Amino acid sequence: MGSRSRETTRPSVFWPLAAIAVPLISLLAKIRITGAEKLPREGAYVLAPNHYSEFDPLIVALAVWRIGRAPRFMAKESLFKVPVLGWILRRTGMIPVARSSSASAAKQTLKQSAELVEHGRGVIVYPEGTLTRDPDMWPMRGKSGAVRLALTDGIPLIPMAQWGTQNIMGRYQKGLSLWPPRKRVDVIIGDPVDVSDLRGRAGESAALNEATDRLMNAITALLEELRGEKAPAVRWNPASHGQKETGRLDS
Repeated sequence: MGSRSRETTRPSVFWPLAAIAVPLISLLAKIRITGAEKLPREGAYVLAPNHYSEFDPLIVALAVWRIGRAPRFMAKESLFKVPVLGWILRRTGMIPVARSSSASAAKQTLKQSAELVEHGRGVIVYPEGTLTRDPDMWPMRGKSGAVRLALTDGIPLIPMAQWGTQNIMGRYQKGLSLWPPRKRVDVIIGDPVDVSDLRGRAGESAALNEATDRLMNAITALLEELRGEKAPAVRWNPASHGQKETGRLDS
């Protein structure tokens, strides 16, 4: 996988967490990673994966850790107030996301982006905001949280796709599929999405929509490669199907 960053080689709260989580996840999943070299070993990045299972974050976190970076996610602000959990989230550098007005959300994005650059950290953001509603689990319409962070300070915007997690925990499934053990999960990381022409326009809806479309197209292309089939020509849009987009927050 190449050299590891200081995030994983120097002592931190990630070490005991990894000592517990890595063996447990590895009992369930045999992860094959393609394109590991495309995730920067140093500095800020925004990693944007597809999302169709509640088990996805553990697969993505383990893949990022194995590549040599510390996995950090966006997390609901309310979780930071939970005893013990809140302490872990703060110590590991997870990023709180609050439901807020457009003005305060923009200010929050500026602050979060600056902190990523200042500390040289990456963050994992699910651009769909929740589990895909597409019947065949293709990526659905994206939200602008990931591209807002990337555009604000020119942070690399990196697409990622994974496939096979549904064999461990299906969409909306409550329990894990424990037999047979070690389901194969393929993870692929793509080239950074070029949004350089949209820099400085993070406050414009047209620029955000264009950047989000480019990101979702890149993620879908990676998933097509993993699945060996073509995605539908039109991306699933919950709004046009009368469905609410609930679940994980998107900044």
